Formats: sequence, structure tokens, C-alpha cells
Amino acid sequence: MIIAVWGFTGSGKNTLGELLAKELGYKLVSPTFKDLAAREGISLMEFQERAARDHSIDKKFDELLKEEVKKSKGNCIITTWLGPWMINCDVRIKINVPAEVRAKRIAKRDNMSIEQARKHVEERDRQNIERYKQVYGIDITDDSIFDLQLDGEHNTPEQLLKIAMDFIKKKERKQNDQK
Repeated sequence: MIIAVWGFTGSGKNTLGELLAKELGYKLVSPTFKDLAAREGISLMEFQERAARDHSIDKKFDELLKEEVKKSKGNCIITTWLGPWMINCDVRIKINVPAEVRAKRIAKRDNMSIEQARKHVEERDRQNIERYKQVYGIDITDDSIFDLQLDGEHNTPEQLLKIAMDFIKKKERKQNDQK
């Protein structure tokens, strides 16, 4: 089963993805621009700006994602920005968290002020929304592709895991019944 977990910056998508991968014994497929920026020796936002000018960066990233999913032989958790749109997933999960809460999480995680984190979250969301519309014609603000939407503000990662696992088990049973 291929499961995509998605949410904007600071939503907890990687945390839930890691928990699901561990629980299910699946491979976690989670390449990030942050990793690529570090390899280049530049900041994430510099790398984002480079990607806004050079669309081949996104295309290379997409190919890397597809290769990693293929290597997993169909059992993986994807936590990338475009995973739910780029990969034919069995389950697509979105984590909803208000921008202010995400900024507080980013401030704590990345050791920055709330104001710096707020600007980072706003800029990153804006850049990604614009870039993915321009490069792919994908509107990442459109929730219609998701099978399950979770409240990441009021639920702990463990609660989100339980809700997601219940949904996944129901989906698996349904698929098995149809065979």
C-alpha cells in the first residue's frame, strides 16, 4: 500500500509519516528540499528561490521521488510536498494546522523567533503554492484529493497515528473484500 501524508510546513507530516512507517513496517520516502539545500551548502529559502527560477530542480526531485517509491515495491509512506499528486497512492492523508500554530512549531524546532518562523511559514507556503501552480498546474490548496483529513492542532501525533491506522485498516479490509 502506498500512503501519502501531506500538510503545509510545520503541520507534522514527517512526524506522522515516521510513526506510520514504523507501525506498518513500511519504507519512509521523504526526500526534502531542506536536504538538497544542505548538500548545496545554502539555506532552504535560497534553494526555494533557485527552484522558483529553475524548474528542472523540481523535475529532478520528482524523478527521485518516483524512483524511491518504485524501490519500495508498493509499501511506503510518502511525506513530500507533491507526493499526493505525483504518485498513484492508495491513501492520501492531509494534516490541517493553522499557520500560527505551525509557526510556533517551526520556531521551537529550528530555534528561531516566532516572528522569524511566521515569516518563514508564510513565505514557504506562498512560494510553494505559486511554484506548483506554475510548474505543474497543481493547486496544493485544493483538499479534494485527500481520503482523510486530520486535525493536527488538537491531536497529538499518537492520536493522529491511531486515527490514520483505523482508516488504513478499513481501507485494506475493503480492498481485500473486493478481491
